[in-house]
Amino acid sequence: MIEISFDLFALLLGAAFIAGFVDAIAGGGGLITVPALLLAGVPPVTALATNKVQGLFGAGMAAITYARAGHVNLRRQIRPAILSFAGGILGALLASSLPTDLIRMGLPVLLISVALFFALKPGLDDVDKHERISPFLFSLTFVPAIGFYDGLLGPGTGAFFMLGFVSLAGYGILRATAHTKLLNFASNIGGLAGFALVVQPLWLLGLAMGAAQIAGAWLGSHLASKIGAKLIKPVLVIASSVLAIKLISEWF
Repeated sequence: MIEISFDLFALLLGAAFIAGFVDAIAGGGGLITVPALLLAGVPPVTALATNKVQGLFGAGMAAITYARAGHVNLRRQIRPAILSFAGGILGALLASSLPTDLIRMGLPVLLISVALFFALKPGLDDVDKHERISPFLFSLTFVPAIGFYDGLLGPGTGAFFMLGFVSLAGYGILRATAHTKLLNFASNIGGLAGFALVVQPLWLLGLAMGAAQIAGAWLGSHLASKIGAKLIKPVLVIASSVLAIKLISEWF
């Protein structure tokens, strides 16, 4: 039984609120909540599973808020969401049998590439561009692949979804962010389902943090809907860069 003091509990709720805010805009909320859970003394695997519990609420609230603002049609995203869910659960089930340490070593390079893409590529705004692959092919290949990664490891999932929507599907920044949230929500459910088969999350703590995530996600998605790419791009670049630095620091 893990006992958490009131001070640490308050810290976790604050971390969840900030994570929900950041995640609703650009992804990367796990960069905040997972270290906070570890700081509170939660074992690593249990921390990852609990993080999936609380992350569901933030992604779900962001998806609903973007849909209400007219940036995404949730009904049309049901099939891609199912594929993202399937990828998430498969990734979580295979996490113990695949070389995740080797994959993790390449993540900083990918995240820095994502940050440079959004920071330096001209013409990235809220206007849709020409799609490079069809929506069907995008849903069939890219979506379950990123969902699988989310279940397997997780850091940077939102940024990778964003990169795909912008560079392959031709979405504008705001529309890409809106569509990312539902798919991230689905892959979180799949990842949680896979983790729950091997470890027991801290359900009550996860639910409490989830409530804070809802508040942060509501605020973040409302601001992103109003400001668009001018807010999303810098937050995405900063979140991806910080996550890359954190992963590199863990090597040493």
